[in-house]
Amino acid sequence: MEGKKITLKTVILAAVLVIAFLPGFSRLQRLKEENLRLKKRIEFLSEYNGVLQDKVGKLENDPNYLEKRAREKLGIIKKGEIIYKPSNSAVKKQNQTVKNPGK
Repeated sequence: MEGKKITLKTVILAAVLVIAFLPGFSRLQRLKEENLRLKKRIEFLSEYNGVLQDKVGKLENDPNYLEKRAREKLGIIKKGEIIYKPSNSAVKKQNQTVKNPGK
């Protein structure tokens, strides 16, 4: 009978410990996963920040790059330039030629 009491006490103690520490352990696991996700996000954003800083540097210091971006984004043209825009049918024909070069 004495062996059963010790075993029963041990089981009850183990159950109490599991009930007491399981929520904390689950929360710890969730926080570790969140921490890993945030570290990856920080790494990605740091790299992206570097790319943006490079672009800012080019815009501030490279007049040719600034002109190129202004032409692309704002449609700015130089005095006397003529802009040629292909018609939709010409663009479609060119795309088909690129997709099927043998035809």
